[in-house]
Amino acid sequence: MPGTTETVGLSTTIHYETHGHVAVIRLANPPVNGLGDTLRTGLAAGIAAAATDDAVRAVVIVGEGKGFCGGADLRQFGTPAASVRPAVSEVFQQILALPKPVVAAIHGFALGGGYELALACSHRIAHRDATIGLPEVNVGLLPGAGGTQRLPRLIGTPAALELIQNGATVRATRAAELGMIDACVDGDVLEAALDFLDDGELAGAQPRLDDLPPVVADGADFAAARRLVRPSTRNGIAQLAAIDSVETATRLPIEEGLALERATFLRLLESPEAKALRHTFFAEKEAAKVTDIAPSVRPRNIERVAVIGAGTMGTGIAMAFANSGLAVALVEQDRAALERGMAMVKRNYEATAAKGRLAAHQVEERLALITPALDLDSVAHADLVVEAVFEDMAVKKEVFTKLDVIAKPGAVLASNTSRLDIDELARSVSRPQDVIGLHFFSPAHVMKLLEVVRGAATADDAVVTSIAMARRIDKVPVLSKVCDGFIGNRMLTPYRREADFLLEEGATPERVDQALQAFGLAMGPFAMSDLAGLDIGWAARKRLAPTRDKGLRYSRVADVLCEAGRFGQKSGAGYYRYASDSRKPIPDPAVDQVIRQCATEDGIQLHEIGDSEIIDRCVLALVNEGARILGDGIAQRASDIDVVYVDGYGFPAFRGGPMYYAQTVGLAEVLQRIQQFEAVHGASWTPAPLLERLVAQGKESFD
Repeated sequence: MPGTTETVGLSTTIHYETHGHVAVIRLANPPVNGLGDTLRTGLAAGIAAAATDDAVRAVVIVGEGKGFCGGADLRQFGTPAASVRPAVSEVFQQILALPKPVVAAIHGFALGGGYELALACSHRIAHRDATIGLPEVNVGLLPGAGGTQRLPRLIGTPAALELIQNGATVRATRAAELGMIDACVDGDVLEAALDFLDDGELAGAQPRLDDLPPVVADGADFAAARRLVRPSTRNGIAQLAAIDSVETATRLPIEEGLALERATFLRLLESPEAKALRHTFFAEKEAAKVTDIAPSVRPRNIERVAVIGAGTMGTGIAMAFANSGLAVALVEQDRAALERGMAMVKRNYEATAAKGRLAAHQVEERLALITPALDLDSVAHADLVVEAVFEDMAVKKEVFTKLDVIAKPGAVLASNTSRLDIDELARSVSRPQDVIGLHFFSPAHVMKLLEVVRGAATADDAVVTSIAMARRIDKVPVLSKVCDGFIGNRMLTPYRREADFLLEEGATPERVDQALQAFGLAMGPFAMSDLAGLDIGWAARKRLAPTRDKGLRYSRVADVLCEAGRFGQKSGAGYYRYASDSRKPIPDPAVDQVIRQCATEDGIQLHEIGDSEIIDRCVLALVNEGARILGDGIAQRASDIDVVYVDGYGFPAFRGGPMYYAQTVGLAEVLQRIQQFEAVHGASWTPAPLLERLVAQGKESFD
């Protein structure tokens, strides 16, 4: 093919050049080549230039930097830039109308509007390692530029429905199998596209997707897809809208389908749920940024990891590392416990494989990365050691004292504690700068959240290393300073306090759980306690008993249940009863009797409790403590607190997290309700000073 002409900048984010008879349009809007106003303007100009140049017989659209196109620029939503013409749909129609082949040459990623751009092209090729999909439902939207209408016409309704409803992405090799792209290539995608065009392999006529009639349903079960969307589904409203829109592609011509799709997209765009999910999306990205550590601080090199403790947490943590290709030594002092732990790991992997999420060879590869060991000396070569033993300071100090001698210089020494004082633990070793908290959430190989707890002596590079490692193993890291319970469990204490008090005042465990599930929580506090084990909270309460303010009200219900051996699902009874073959909670009159007895002995008066009181007392207790944490400097930003509760504690993402939720209610209104609770329930409801100060200043957010 003849040589290249000089590149012309059609806008600040689009470059245009010709390679012989092929016009190459480069998307240059880093980091994701988002479809912002300048890119749309320049892309339209590039297509127009190719249309009017008789020497141009074909067009290739390619992305610069890390990928092809990541879709819409979410930060422009609601700004004047979003209304700058041409709109995305207008640019796509311009591409579709071009009577010349247009090839999308995809590397890195083509996501959301980026893949919809590829769908508007006549041909699509991708590097085999590229990631492709329409993940819009994950931010409360649906594909709004043709995705729900064109993808079913390209690959059939069942496959398109599954991808769009779940916001799933696939590797290019799988995309090729599904028919989402025409070919997978190795090497440079632009060169491959030019070669294909030069060889005539992509020049053959094929019908435009917009010329195809409504696609047949072909076995797609729309009713079943809707049943999968539960009230607690974080993006349920968007999923249901996406299902409707895909179904439209089976009934209407594309012009009508596109119009309905766009109208639905615009409705979702302004919905409270989508705004909350966009808040969560950006909050998760922001949480990884440490405000007071210079960008020049580099992470330490981590190649080998050791995990001490082969219980449920330790094995889950080991799996989290192995899943990302890291070699892990799993250390346990008791052979039987180690064998149980490794058996648990194998069962978990085999269960995942049985669901079709792992191939048999992947199971073997990951198991091979986990080396069981009975000798603590096996941690000597580890770059990161994660202690996951029993939640007791004396036990953890004993482990760290030994690690201080065995671990190599510069190794990061982490404790998977959910509450204990990292500073006290750091004082037990000669290298406190290497000590940090890494609070994984159970099951550790599944849950996204990782609280990174920074002690007073923790070195900056140990913090940066831990955050980088969290992202490497596909976790969402949130930085916390040291306090009892850090961010998540410190906030959980007043939340549970109010739930317990509501029982004594006339509610039942199932009534409280049902009200909070209707609000959107994945589980209510009492079902969650039964799942986690009541003995865990009991141990923490006994540890803190000497420092508890005896002047404040205290509920004894949980303690009495534990004294009776009711530890939740593990013992067959907790706040609920459980059949031997089921985890379904069954209301238990014996628990109601314990509650009434405790309330009577403590002089608690019964009253009628509505769902709104249950929600306000539990959720605003979270908000008030969150404001204290923010005011105390434990968390870096309010949105970090939201990330902790959405990703770690089942707070509904479509409400954005407790702090964002408070802002939607209005900080002044939140303060007023808290003050009303203080008047009735006393000092435990004293408003957080930060909340009072922000309201006095007329502020509407915590930022």
